[in-house]
Amino acid sequence: MAVDGEGHRVAGRVLISGSGTGAVLRLSRPLSFWGGVDPTTGEIVDPRHPQHGASVAGRVLLLERAVGSSSSSAIMLELIRNRVAPAAVVMGATDAILALGVLVGRELGYETLPMLECPALDYGDPALDGAVGRVDRGSFHWKSGRGQ
Repeated sequence: MAVDGEGHRVAGRVLISGSGTGAVLRLSRPLSFWGGVDPTTGEIVDPRHPQHGASVAGRVLLLERAVGSSSSSAIMLELIRNRVAPAAVVMGATDAILALGVLVGRELGYETLPMLECPALDYGDPALDGAVGRVDRGSFHWKSGRGQ
């Protein structure tokens, strides 16, 4: 991790190119998009998930890993189609299912989002809460909301 005048930066591997900026939503547990996210609103609807009620819409979504069904690609596509998708996704491990939903959205002509695999990021770091994040050119940049 690097720290500079713009905050913190961690390099990763580009899964889907692009750039996206938004408030960080750090998921403290894996999430299945199928049955866990409302594709019409972007709200996390799984009542057992710690971030139940939060919205992924327009956020830089940090998740160490995804879980669940291959239908998660369809949910990601619907989030994109309904304009309630995350601004970017940063993952600890590649999830081809979520990436497929983004790629199909791109092929259909929708504005899509970047995805970055970033295993070096500390997904448990509470300094990420309240941060503003940006994914661009193979890196995740963030500035803490706590003045760090």
